[in-house]
Amino acid sequence: MADSSILTFGTARSLLVDSSVYDSRIAETTKDHVFLGMTFEDGEDLLPKVETRVVVVGEAGRNGALVKALQAIRVMEVPVVKIREGEAGAEEKMMIKSIVNMDINTPFIVTDTVQEFPDEENTEFETVFVLPDFDSPDYRYLYKRDNRIVGPPVVLHCAAKEEPLQFSCRPLYSTTMMNLSLCFTGFRNKEEMKNLVNLVHHMGGIIRKDFSTKVTHLIAYSTRGEKYRLAVCMGTPILTPSWIHKAWERRDDVSFHAGEEEFRTAFKVPPFQDCILSFLGFSEEEKANMEERTLKHGGGYLEVGDERCTHMVVEENSVKELPFCPSNIVFVVKQEWFWGSIQMDARAGESMYLYEKNGSPAMKKAVSLLSLTTPNSNRKRRRLRDTLAQLTKETEISPFPPPRKRPSAEHSLSIGSLLDISNTPETCKALAESSKPPKSSTPVVCKQSARWQVSKELYQTESNYVDILSTILQLFKVPLEKEGQVGGPILAQEEMKTIFGSIPEIHDVHTRIKSDLEELLTDWSESRSVGNVILKYSRELVKAYPPFVNFFEMSKETIVRCEKQKPRFHAFLKINQSKPECGRQTLVELLIRPVQRLPSVALLLNDIKKHTSEDNPDKITLEKAIESLKEVMTHINEDKRKTEGQKQIFDVVYEVDGCPANLLSSHRSLVHRVETISLGDQPCDRGEHVTLFLFNDCLEIARKRHKVINTFKSPLGQTRPPPPLKHIALMPLSQIRRVLDLQDTEECVNAFALVVRPPTEQENLLFSFQLAGEETVKSAWLRTLCRHVANTICRADAEDLIQCTEPDSLQVSTKDMDSTLSKASRAIKKTSKKVTRAFSFTKTPKRVIQRAFMASGTPEEKKLSSEQRIGSSSTLAARNSPSMVHLPSMFERKYHTFSRSTTHLF
Repeated sequence: MADSSILTFGTARSLLVDSSVYDSRIAETTKDHVFLGMTFEDGEDLLPKVETRVVVVGEAGRNGALVKALQAIRVMEVPVVKIREGEAGAEEKMMIKSIVNMDINTPFIVTDTVQEFPDEENTEFETVFVLPDFDSPDYRYLYKRDNRIVGPPVVLHCAAKEEPLQFSCRPLYSTTMMNLSLCFTGFRNKEEMKNLVNLVHHMGGIIRKDFSTKVTHLIAYSTRGEKYRLAVCMGTPILTPSWIHKAWERRDDVSFHAGEEEFRTAFKVPPFQDCILSFLGFSEEEKANMEERTLKHGGGYLEVGDERCTHMVVEENSVKELPFCPSNIVFVVKQEWFWGSIQMDARAGESMYLYEKNGSPAMKKAVSLLSLTTPNSNRKRRRLRDTLAQLTKETEISPFPPPRKRPSAEHSLSIGSLLDISNTPETCKALAESSKPPKSSTPVVCKQSARWQVSKELYQTESNYVDILSTILQLFKVPLEKEGQVGGPILAQEEMKTIFGSIPEIHDVHTRIKSDLEELLTDWSESRSVGNVILKYSRELVKAYPPFVNFFEMSKETIVRCEKQKPRFHAFLKINQSKPECGRQTLVELLIRPVQRLPSVALLLNDIKKHTSEDNPDKITLEKAIESLKEVMTHINEDKRKTEGQKQIFDVVYEVDGCPANLLSSHRSLVHRVETISLGDQPCDRGEHVTLFLFNDCLEIARKRHKVINTFKSPLGQTRPPPPLKHIALMPLSQIRRVLDLQDTEECVNAFALVVRPPTEQENLLFSFQLAGEETVKSAWLRTLCRHVANTICRADAEDLIQCTEPDSLQVSTKDMDSTLSKASRAIKKTSKKVTRAFSFTKTPKRVIQRAFMASGTPEEKKLSSEQRIGSSSTLAARNSPSMVHLPSMFERKYHTFSRSTTHLF
């Protein structure tokens, strides 16, 4: 037996609850107040006998597609209520609500006057009116009398899906917002909101007063309020009212659904809506950039001090004190709030980013606490000087001899202090000074060898390099990959792979190299082998580096492109690049370090070899290690050349729609690209713009696509423009029998032809073309083509493949090309997402209640009912039948309070 929702009622309880809207006089209970389908154990004879009919009003009856759809629909959803007696002695009865499917046995009726059907409370009929205009006198007449009204799109939708004609407790024009649950915030005009609510209901949507997990979309007029904050935290789309209006404009499109991401994206509430910003402490260039982005994201900006400002964004690193005391209604925030809002694509909470000025109570309290723990004496200055010296020493020579006074302090340093390894004069001087032990230290080794010093430098640079890689991973890659980001993923997965590549693998191998070098230097002796450490990981270096170095330029281009096209990614970079861990370096500047690392290691190994004696076994090992690094770099350069060739082939694949997958081959490379116009009927129509891609062993022929009306979206979420070319043929060069150089005449200019013999053809084919651009020299192009044809068929006489020919002999002409261009156009139909429907029976029509009471009455009552038709529910309420002994006399009055009007719902 299917589940049914059960309501109990008595002298002080309401009969019905509408779970889709909220009424202050009605307590919303459970989600089970829907019709879930019903089977009666007592038999179907208890179901009331109802005649179903469909009435088509006005112009709808002359719509051929609608008439055809109505003829296809043979089943209708009908609401049914069954009343059951309560337990013995109980005053309450149970009312079971459900939806049943009933056959439509009579043809639909076409009428121009809805007044022909005044008996809207007749329990013998379940009538559905198909009305094309929900803003007409006919609609108001039917709506006032609680008739069941649907729009033509509902009928077309049900026919296309082969579903029964839907039931809805409200007039339903279309299924444009079916399964969507909306909540409103920030509205002050009740009439505007009432209109929006009605439009949502007409499109099958549900309205909720309170924001909860059931809400699928928040309609907001501003970025203030608790509902907005909850929606941001839960990742619920926050849209403007225009989304509803635009969806209503497309209500007649059966294949359209308002929940489609591509459609709703244009109506997202911008993060700075209703915000007026001012900027303090920024350079003119940075300020102009931030002001431009403020406008782009829905806000405005004014000069600092203007009373109309809602926010003052402060550059906390340059502003030590505010020039004036701002008003209490102005948020004074750090720049991280600005970039964080853009990154989330929603206004961030200001409380986390408030700027604390020096004179604020919080700052005074922090200063006072600091003064209690810091003695004001010469001893304080000496201690500070010793501490700085100790920190400098630990940064440079940790963890090798001479031993440190406080070895536990090595982990207290910020990663940012280790990032700058550039060989500037200041850096070299600092390294030289820091390498000197302080006077108070007692070195174990009185004098370190030059070999040890260079080995120590190798470790220090390796440690710095590993820290940089850790920063790239922890500060950039990991947050970008984090699931559940507010506003959705910042980058697509393929963009992530392009930017970061094999950085994790490089980080892993260098972490182990660092560990081995640390162990070697901690237990140092001149006989220890530095070269073995590098040789040990040479194979892993070969595997890890080429994929990253070869695609570094693409990685850099992807960062630049995404930063321009994706404001959230730009904001993400701004936030993280300003952190001390980055050392004020950009992501591109950090990512170039792997490109520079191997040559740097090779130079240091050469330096170590110079300071290694001839009788030291490590001398030969170092030479092998240097050679292994050279092999890695040579391998990278060779792979880079191959990769660039492969990248060109990938570009062709992306550019040509329908390009065969077998074009991708490790031995294949792109030689030349030529733009032409077809002069014959082969391989495509005359006048078509044709692009020839010459590879070392084949020729890809593609034509320019006709009009394109849409873009393609990859499964990973990245939108890419459609390919501009359409594949025609991928022809092996061995099929080209002759290359014809057509002589220039008045009728034919800059043309050539190919004599082709495909294996599937019994005779030769002629492909004739005209070069479209002046940048291609015909003679050079034909020589290049013939040389690769000759190489493919193993012939040494490449020049003999070219033959000069009169164009007239081949009936080839380039005259009047504009008049013969193809006019063909194609339309790409957008496939709609299938929208699943789950109806909600939240309000019970009076006729359904009447049927329920009639079905639950005694045989004598049923007989009396058939002889004397009950005209109104007030008469029904006055009847003294056993099934209505405990029914409240106020039922009729209470029922009318559950109207579909939304004026009292908010």
